[in-house]
Amino acid sequence: LIFGTLYPAYYSYKAVKSKDIKEYVKWMMYWIIFALFTTAETFTDIFLCWFPFYYELKIAFVAWLLSPYTKGSSLLYRKFVHPTLSSKEKEIDDCLIQAKDRSYDALVHFGKRGLNVAATAAVMAASKGQGALSERLRSFSMQDLSSIRGDSSSTVPPPVTVRTSSKQSHPKPSRSASEGTGSSGKW
Repeated sequence: LIFGTLYPAYYSYKAVKSKDIKEYVKWMMYWIIFALFTTAETFTDIFLCWFPFYYELKIAFVAWLLSPYTKGSSLLYRKFVHPTLSSKEKEIDDCLIQAKDRSYDALVHFGKRGLNVAATAAVMAASKGQGALSERLRSFSMQDLSSIRGDSSSTVPPPVTVRTSSKQSHPKPSRSASEGTGSSGKW
């Protein structure tokens, strides 16, 4: 971390601060090589970690990349990376554009699905919550409500009884088919 990342980051900062184009180019080459090294390292760590002195060789490689005497990052960039990227640049750009378009389409698709799931869950929670509240309120009889009211204050007038004519229809509470009749028998 110190040699491969912090040291180059500090000198990249100095190159930006001084606005020296030569230093810009030097550190950009290093960061491109280091990004490729880090990507390759992810796979080589899995298969080559058993190799004797593997980690020491990685540290030596990073030191070689950084050394102003060997100019390892500049050498690798100019000999291998730049020619390869130059010849494959069009294909890489096309691939990146396609990946960006596919990722946007996938994001929209999964976003819509997520919103549908969330909306369904909210409606189900609201309907179940309302059903539980109605069941709880139905469990009270008028007698229970009037006794609660009578206990709270002596000045409260008795409850008014509302009579309905036999011609009026009484709404039946609805229950979904999945709830069944239940064992409580309360409607």
